[in-house]
Amino acid sequence: MLHCFLYVDPGSGSYLIQMIIAAVLGALFYFKNIWWRIRTFFGRKRGDAPTKSNELND
Repeated sequence: MLHCFLYVDPGSGSYLIQMIIAAVLGALFYFKNIWWRIRTFFGRKRGDAPTKSNELND
């Protein structure tokens, strides 16, 4: 019969949770920056806001 004893001490457990949270937040920040670059590439610049004279000409 195989007996397995698993034990994670509180220091290692909290370190593991900290690493998981840091990885998730790092991934979110990375993809947020990519999303922001895509939006600015395809989006309008702030100085290009449509005016009434531009809307009437279109």
